[in-house]
Amino acid sequence: MKKRIEIRERKVEYTLRVSKRARRMRLAIYCDGNFVVTAPQGIDLNMVERFIVGKSRWIINKLDYFKSFGNKIFTKTNKADFLKYRQQAQLFSESRIQFFNKLYQFKFNKVNIKNQKTRWGSCSKKENLNFNYKIVLLPQHIADYIIVHELCHLVEFNHSRKFWNFVQKLVPNYLEIRKELKRYDNRKF
Repeated sequence: MKKRIEIRERKVEYTLRVSKRARRMRLAIYCDGNFVVTAPQGIDLNMVERFIVGKSRWIINKLDYFKSFGNKIFTKTNKADFLKYRQQAQLFSESRIQFFNKLYQFKFNKVNIKNQKTRWGSCSKKENLNFNYKIVLLPQHIADYIIVHELCHLVEFNHSRKFWNFVQKLVPNYLEIRKELKRYDNRKF
């Protein structure tokens, strides 16, 4: 349900989502400027608003940050887009894996293209590499970073120093790319 609140002398619109599964309140501000508050079922609206006011500096900073991008980067996609881009994403991912895996020769089972809501990629314990179909819509250097990241999880199933050393051998500027990737919200891209 849509709500309005005044914080820091600004009227801010937010969507309140009540969830049976939520154990605590959560704030999310998306790149398109949507501000969503997720709260546990049965929570008092006054408590929600006090929580928002308590986080007002962070909220205003994030809203201003995303507003500075305009709508240049982000577009919504749907199931039709998944069907349209899935095969292209599969071919792209497989070719980039082959290119990057020349150095390490990591063994893996399958490459899957999915319509994941919050992830760009993942690596399963069964050694399957999974990528979001939207990877093909990203700038290539960012897509390459995601592919290398998941490849390196085949030998280091964590984010230890050893893992990042593997990543750095193939993507020396991975820290810069990680920062850039944060601009691409998978849920709204």
